[in-house]
Amino acid sequence: MSHVDPALVDVRTLAAHPLVSNGESSRLRMVAPGSVTAGRYGLVEYHLAPHSPGAAPHVHRTFSESFYVLSGELTVHHAGSWDPLAPGDFALVHEGGAHGFRNDGDEWATFLILFAPGIARERFFLELAELRRSGRTLTPEQMTAFYARHDQEMVDG
Repeated sequence: MSHVDPALVDVRTLAAHPLVSNGESSRLRMVAPGSVTAGRYGLVEYHLAPHSPGAAPHVHRTFSESFYVLSGELTVHHAGSWDPLAPGDFALVHEGGAHGFRNDGDEWATFLILFAPGIARERFFLELAELRRSGRTLTPEQMTAFYARHDQEMVDG
């Protein structure tokens, strides 16, 4: 009979990962950041207000990003166009794939974002939220450096 190690199961209650504001038009919950998953993946629950821009087209070189729509409608950029995704729809963006998202609908869109491997993507969201809350505006050069620090290269879309 094998030994079962209870430390190999990590349960996080809702209180451990509260929904936080990411500016006026979005909220997010760090369900399973890379620091919790030993870098295997990162899971974020994202809420985007109606008619909100979300993320402009960009690429990541070192991790994949997946989107799973829970409610509302999420418009996702891929293959050079913007297409709506409904609840239950899924999009996988491989490393180097140009993508973006926005909410063109009349209700909040709620979706999961999965990063693999679980790089410290939560730092990107936390820093971005702090910038939005502070009202501080970065120069184009500072924004490029910010994105580069987080493996995000903006592209035309």
